Amino acid sequence: MVIIIGSGIAGLAASIRLALKGHAVEVFEANSYPGGKLSEIEISGYRFDAGPSLFTLPEQVEELFRLAGRNPADHFEYLRLPVACHYFWEDGKRLKAYSDLDAFAGEVESVFGEPSSHVREALRKSAFIYDHLAPLFMHRSLHKLGTWTNPQALGSYLKMGKLGIFSTMNGANESQFRHPKLVQLFNRYATYNGSNPYETPGTLNIIPHLEFNIGAFFPKKGMHDITQSLYKLSKELGVKYHFGEKVDEILVENRKTTGIRIGEKTYPADLVVTNMDMVNAYKTILRKQKQPKLLLEQPKSSSALIFYWGIKRNFPELDLHNILFSDNYLEEFEHIFKKGTITQDPTVYINITSVYKPDDAPKDSMNWFTMINVPNNQGQDWDQLIAEARKNIIHKLNRILKTDIESLIEVEDILDPRTIESRTSSAQGALYGNSSNNMFAAFLRHANFSSSIKNLYFCGGSVHPGGGIPLCLLSAKIMSEMIEDV
Repeated sequence: MVIIIGSGIAGLAASIRLALKGHAVEVFEANSYPGGKLSEIEISGYRFDAGPSLFTLPEQVEELFRLAGRNPADHFEYLRLPVACHYFWEDGKRLKAYSDLDAFAGEVESVFGEPSSHVREALRKSAFIYDHLAPLFMHRSLHKLGTWTNPQALGSYLKMGKLGIFSTMNGANESQFRHPKLVQLFNRYATYNGSNPYETPGTLNIIPHLEFNIGAFFPKKGMHDITQSLYKLSKELGVKYHFGEKVDEILVENRKTTGIRIGEKTYPADLVVTNMDMVNAYKTILRKQKQPKLLLEQPKSSSALIFYWGIKRNFPELDLHNILFSDNYLEEFEHIFKKGTITQDPTVYINITSVYKPDDAPKDSMNWFTMINVPNNQGQDWDQLIAEARKNIIHKLNRILKTDIESLIEVEDILDPRTIESRTSSAQGALYGNSSNNMFAAFLRHANFSSSIKNLYFCGGSVHPGGGIPLCLLSAKIMSEMIEDV
C-alpha cells in the first residue's frame, strides 16, 4: 500500500506512476478537490484557471497517458500558441513574442532596433544550457551519486563556464542585448520560479528555450484540464481518493514510515509520499522527526497577488498572455526581495483564457487573471498592500490601454499570499518553495526521498527539481523511479 499526501499535480502524477508499478495507491487531500494550485474558479458566468497559467513541455503530461497504454490525444488536447506573449511599456512600445523564431527576431529588430542575430544567439545559448543541464538537474536526483558520475554529467562539467553558473541572469542578458527593454523581457523569466533576475544565476536563461524553441501551449479546455485529465486517469487505474482529509502525522517507527494518522485513526502503509510543501510538512506532519534546518531556513521564493476580474468588454490588442512592464524593474525586485513590500509601479501580467476558450466569459466580455509578483508573507499588512496595489494596477492599465478598467469590472475575486498558504499549504505563500537567488540554490532543495526515514518520499514544487508544472511532473517521475517494481 502506498499513501500519497496531497493531490497537487505532482501527487496526481505520482499516483499514476505508482499505480502502474502495481501498487495499491490511496491519496489523502485536505481540500475538497484535486489539483492544488492547478484548480479553477467560477463566478457568475466567468471561469478562471486559478493558478499556473503557462503550459510548456506537454510531453510530460502525454507520457503519463502513454505509460498507461492510452493515446494522449483521446484524453487531453492542446494547441501550440502562435504568440507566446504580448508585451507593453509605458512609452507606447508594444511587442509580440511570436513563437516562430524568425518572426520574433524580426519583431525585436523592428521594435527595438536590436539585431535579430542577438535574439537567435540568445536562444541558441538557452538551448545549449538546456541540452547540458536538463538531463542532470531536471531528470535525475541530485542526491544520488550516479547522477554525478554518469558520462553525460562528466561532459557537462567541462562546459560549466558556458552554462551561466558564474553570472547572474541580468548580467548574462546585459552582455547579450543592447536594448534595456529586451534585457527586461528576458530577465522576466526569473519570475517563472519566483526568483530575482539580478541575483539568480544565468543558468535560468534555460527557460526561454522552453517557451520559444520548444513552444508555449494551451490546453483546449483550459489549464484545469491538466488536473482533471490526470485525476480521471488515476481513478481509472484504481487510485482511491480521500478528500477533506487533512493528515495530522506521518507515522514512523524505528526510522521507517508505517503510515499516517488523521485524528485518532491510523492508516497503515508500506510507502508514504508527501506532495505537501516541504517546509510546512516538517512543521506539521513531520514535526516529531529530525528537521533539515539548513533547508528549512533558506529564503523563500516570491508569491503572487491575483485579481480575478470579469471584464465586460473585449480588448482585441490583448492575447492569452500579456505583460505590462514596470519602468524600473530593479526597483520592483528590490521591493519584493529586500523590502518585503510592493512597488507603486509593478509589472502586471494578464492571462485571458477566453481568447482561446470563449465560453470562459459571457459574450463581449473577457476573464482577466490579473497578477503581480509580490513578496511572500512575512506578516505584512496585506489588506493595505492589496488596496494600494489594486489602485496602482488599475491606474497602470488605464494609462497603457487608454481605458477605464474600474467601470468594466463585473466580478472580482482575490488570491494573496495568505490565502495561497491556507489553500495550498505553501509556506509563507511562496509559490516555488525556496528561492533560487544564488548559484547553490539547486543543491538547497530537499531530495525526493528521506535520508533518515526509510520508505518516505517527496514530490512537488518545493523539492527537487523545483516549481512549475513540468518540474513538478518530473519530481514525481524521479521519485517513482527510486521505488522498485513490486
